[in-house]
Amino acid sequence: MNPKVHVSLDVYNVEDSVRFYSTLFGTQPTKLKSGYAKFDLEQPAINLTMQEKKHCCLQGLSHMGIRVDSNEQVLAYRQRLEAAGIPILEEKEVVCCHALQDKIWAEDPSGYRWEVYVFKGDVEETQSTRSSAAEKMCACQ
Repeated sequence: MNPKVHVSLDVYNVEDSVRFYSTLFGTQPTKLKSGYAKFDLEQPAINLTMQEKKHCCLQGLSHMGIRVDSNEQVLAYRQRLEAAGIPILEEKEVVCCHALQDKIWAEDPSGYRWEVYVFKGDVEETQSTRSSAAEKMCACQ
């Protein structure tokens, strides 16, 4: 598997957004749940997810990520970031966005959240028990 950029969007209405992105990409989502959709595409090489948010003001971009093939690749990202003095949050066996994952989180200087993760399999649950720091990092709720 080639690395893909992961983008997670907060949207007002998942159904409307699915219609738009299905037209844009010329295909249907690879995962569709109540309030959640995912397009996992080879062309363009993107893993685009969206979750419906019902709060006063959408932030638009929830977080970005890089899906990798192995925990060793996650570790390489972690070591590089930590060596530069960038704080990391690690999660193991976490359920986020209807998927079981191992991951790390980091924030860029502007506060944009990035995850580097290994996809371990689809699950029906939307979230697991997380620390408050992890909840801040992952918007899949």
